[in-house]
Amino acid sequence: MQRRAFLTYGAAGLSALGLTLFAGWWRVDGPGAAEPVAQRPAPLTSMDFQLTDHEGRTVGPDNLIGRASLIFFGFTFCPDVCPTTLSDISSWLDDLGADAARLNVVFITVDPDRDTVEAMAEYTGYFHPAIRGWTGTADQIARAADGFRVRYDKVPTDSGNYTINHTATVFSFAATGAFSGTIDYHEPREFAVPKIRRALDNETGDTT
Repeated sequence: MQRRAFLTYGAAGLSALGLTLFAGWWRVDGPGAAEPVAQRPAPLTSMDFQLTDHEGRTVGPDNLIGRASLIFFGFTFCPDVCPTTLSDISSWLDDLGADAARLNVVFITVDPDRDTVEAMAEYTGYFHPAIRGWTGTADQIARAADGFRVRYDKVPTDSGNYTINHTATVFSFAATGAFSGTIDYHEPREFAVPKIRRALDNETGDTT
């Protein structure tokens, strides 16, 4: 009897320890971890850039304030990360249902030489209709990327063309323009969708 009780309490203790360790991982290294301050995007209210959306309209950070926002940088010639991420975003928006209309969702190119307004319009048309495509000149893209702390590098290929290595993170912002958090590449929807709802429901964007 004592042995059975010992095993029961021992299993319960190990289970509690496991939950504690999981909670610690979640907050420190996992999806629930806070973004290091030096790597966080600036608030949208502090950014100053001008781009063109896939309908030819001039846009900038002011267009993102007033509603929660999801921002992703990539390019239309991207072989896997970008279409996968945009497909994931599309599924998250489907999960949000009517709440998706409360979001700005923007795909900003890091390949302005190839990603014209027309190319962005065609490409975003393959995904959820809420997703907007933004492009601009090389200098305009660089200025926008700097505010979001996005890095990208052109890499020559054996065919004589090039690809681009880039930050593969989805950034979320509260309606005030304050940074809310990140969603990692291939992050499961059971983690991603609650993060988006948090940005929708958080008036200040405070992640502490």
